[in-house]
Amino acid sequence: MKFGPYVFARLPFAPLFLSMGMAGCVMSPPTKSVSTKDAPAAIGPYSQAIRAGNLLFLSGQIAIDPKNNQMNSGSIEAQTKQVLDNLDAVLKANGMSMDNVVNVTVFLKDMNDFNKMNAVYGTYFHDKPPARATTQIARLPRDALVEISAIASK
Repeated sequence: MKFGPYVFARLPFAPLFLSMGMAGCVMSPPTKSVSTKDAPAAIGPYSQAIRAGNLLFLSGQIAIDPKNNQMNSGSIEAQTKQVLDNLDAVLKANGMSMDNVVNVTVFLKDMNDFNKMNAVYGTYFHDKPPARATTQIARLPRDALVEISAIASK
């Protein structure tokens, strides 16, 4: 069988490969670690956030006060506020705000705290709240009541 120089263009899946390349599916965007002293330092081998192209993947935050590195052991409302403030600080370190958040995952120690967490959460997201999943977890680091991770887009 003879193949000429344009055989690839005549194959039925050629447009698929071409569109994947143009959409950036062939090469992954460069990644960059994002961190700030205005949010708690990572307590393990992970980054506060990773930027990949126009997306920022924020690691889960618990209610650690970055000023003294101590866990906020207060109510679910106080912990949720601290967690969201920590996420906001990481977003700001990358030139973003809560308005850039497109997806959130909330981990609760007790699903009975959902309404209280949700009341605080709602004060951070106004016009276009992000997509969200919430689940109950058996145990969180430092016995936190809530942990939240997020994805933002610039």
